[in-house]
Amino acid sequence: MVKYKSTEQVLKIIKDKSHIRNFGVIAHVDHGKTTMSDSLLADSGIISPSSAGTALALDYMKQEQERGITIVQANITLHYKQDDEEYVINMIDTPGHIDFSGRVIRSLRAIDGAVVVCDAVEGIMTQTETVTRMALEERVKPVLYINKIDRLIKELRLGPEEMQEKLASVVSNFNTLIDTYAEPEYREKWKVSIQDGSVSFGSAKDKWGINIDIMNKKGVSFKDVFTAYSDDGNVEALAEKVPLAEAVLGMVVKHHPPPHVAQKYRVPKIWKGDLDSDIGKAILNCDENGPAVMMIVNMQIDPAAGPVAIGRLFSGTLKDGQSVHLIDTHREGRIQSVNFFMGNQREMVGELSAGNIPALLGLGEARAGQTLSTVKGIQVFETIKYVSEPVVQMAIEPKHPKDLPRLIEILRRLTIEDPNLVIKINEESGETIMSGMGVLHLDIATNQIKEAGLELITSEPLINYRETVSQPTEPIMAKSPNRHNKIFMRVEPLEPEIAEMCRTGELGEMKDKKEMTKILREHGWDADVAKKVMRFDSRGNIMINGTKGVQFIDESSDSILSGFDDVMKEGPLAREQMRDCKFTFTHFVPHEDTAHRGLSQLGPASRRACLGSTLLANPVILEPILGIEVRVPQDLVGNVASVLSGKRGKVLDMQQKGILSIVIGEVPASETFDLSQVMRGQTAGKAIWNTFFKSWSPIPKSLVGELVPEIRKRKGLSPEPPKANEFIDKEEE
Repeated sequence: MVKYKSTEQVLKIIKDKSHIRNFGVIAHVDHGKTTMSDSLLADSGIISPSSAGTALALDYMKQEQERGITIVQANITLHYKQDDEEYVINMIDTPGHIDFSGRVIRSLRAIDGAVVVCDAVEGIMTQTETVTRMALEERVKPVLYINKIDRLIKELRLGPEEMQEKLASVVSNFNTLIDTYAEPEYREKWKVSIQDGSVSFGSAKDKWGINIDIMNKKGVSFKDVFTAYSDDGNVEALAEKVPLAEAVLGMVVKHHPPPHVAQKYRVPKIWKGDLDSDIGKAILNCDENGPAVMMIVNMQIDPAAGPVAIGRLFSGTLKDGQSVHLIDTHREGRIQSVNFFMGNQREMVGELSAGNIPALLGLGEARAGQTLSTVKGIQVFETIKYVSEPVVQMAIEPKHPKDLPRLIEILRRLTIEDPNLVIKINEESGETIMSGMGVLHLDIATNQIKEAGLELITSEPLINYRETVSQPTEPIMAKSPNRHNKIFMRVEPLEPEIAEMCRTGELGEMKDKKEMTKILREHGWDADVAKKVMRFDSRGNIMINGTKGVQFIDESSDSILSGFDDVMKEGPLAREQMRDCKFTFTHFVPHEDTAHRGLSQLGPASRRACLGSTLLANPVILEPILGIEVRVPQDLVGNVASVLSGKRGKVLDMQQKGILSIVIGEVPASETFDLSQVMRGQTAGKAIWNTFFKSWSPIPKSLVGELVPEIRKRKGLSPEPPKANEFIDKEEE
């Protein structure tokens, strides 16, 4: 029976917010998210039941279909009927590969619940832990769907008792994640349980699913599952009796909150404005009659319609033709049309109220992460916290120079859709540098460019490095080019927790100064120093105004900060980004004449002061370190350890899960480009592994002398980095 509802029918259902659910599907790569999603679409009548499990309807990109992985998040609206009650369920299918985790975290801001999909054999994997942690940090309530039950029966040949023990172990491990990462208030109430139906089991490939509610309602047990997979069993009959969608969507309706309930506890975490204000109350209560406040979580470029801004509407109602403010960038825009994901198609609906996920046309300046409102100057939503940074880069250029304008336009479109893709022009070499989360991320991007019909020349992937200081310095002096202004500067390592708060946006230019002073004081900073922060740099650096009683300091601040900003973008050793540095501007001797202390004078002086102090502070190059988890037969553990050792990596822990050993270790990202070939060769293809960003670490001293000149040559610089005395001036005798 086709259940697909018309747009008008769906809009009637969502007038009652208690009948709305906003959830996402999150998982480790290849655990069956998109295959499961097919069954949900089939249940709503969006695709035919016969194609469910093979259609992979939400993997609509050509590369997704060819590679068998989800690359972009996909929005879809489902109609679900349970016990004569009709529900509208807005679902986002998210990528599982770590290179696309940025898309996952942005999607989490728009939803209230998550279905965590887990392979019954593989259990809780690294990315399962990562996405669950991200969900809990966003106060998104998880439920658990354990997929590929058929593997336990057909591959591992487990008996009923053994299988139940295995499943109980997966549930226990998942609850350990909740214990570890959930806030104290939610640790117990959000743990999943087989007994209350917040855990479902099934096979997405075979389209069946069960949980305790369905087992009681339909009289189905695990014995029936075993029978279905026996030689004379009937899996199709099992799927007909207990369809997967009923288990998963029933779990969503029962255990995930409607938007007006979720916002009461989610909003205080993700919006730091005054909750007692009219706007605060409207957002908190999901008030459709309040001012419109929306966070944009995703941008799509429609070839015909242009940019589409997709996000969660927390309060108010948005309508066609309405003027809105893009709060982060202080711009105004006009909504051309309000759209709604009806099935997997975007449809014009004219207006949409709070608690939903609109898709807006006409806002060409909008970007993911921004706050949109009908009220000017409101508090923006908290910055989205990414689990990684772009650590791999490559140089790209069009094969034919005449195609350069087209390349620029394609790159503009790609970076709008994917803010984790970073494009930079190397001023010395003129190269276009594209940075991403990993090799796969860059590979996908370059293929998208080629699919647009542009022939491309690319370099080999290279690692992004970072620069920092390892010791404090005394103040040094630098003069402006006209020699009429003196800037005194010192630097020291910045506390890691403060640096991280800069990177996550907890400390930043848009935040309340009193609140930021309070945070710094709580971390042991002197009250006077905490008040004098001039810049919270998003890379994890700080500039402090340590001057006292100096003239012209206020009007000169922007010029001085421009020099600081330049150095934070490109450090002195290898022109890589700086991080974890605390600069203090200690004294300023300006020229009395405004004409002699403009940007052209103070900017270079500040830059010289930052460079000189950095070079005195024992600067170091940091490289990205990846965590690695390898599943391998026990007799091959030594081979895996040997591979890691040969790549400057190390083994940190070993665990036993069934017949497999799990080797947990770390390895420099620069050593992983041929990891697949080496690992396959050493383990006869029997190892399964995944990597994830772990930390930045100083490169070994033995490699510095070779690496730094190599990076500098690649950037068109002289091999040797500059000396501190090239930037430090002395007082004239």
